[in-house]
Amino acid sequence: MKRKFTSVIEKQGKWYVGHIEEVPGVNTQGRTLKEVRENLKEALQLIIVANRELYQRSHADVPAVRESIEINI
Repeated sequence: MKRKFTSVIEKQGKWYVGHIEEVPGVNTQGRTLKEVRENLKEALQLIIVANRELYQRSHADVPAVRESIEINI
């Protein structure tokens, strides 16, 4: 399933620094635009997987309904 997010990339000296606007904590840097874009994709995937795992472990004994939701922005 594909989702779209907004990357914000700034040039700072010899480096590019980027973050994902919609997900706090997803940030990285790279020497080229290509590198920082790849790093942002990897960081975003890692954060989403880690957050899901942390939540599931901390709520393992809590009965709940889990379902997908979709929104248009």
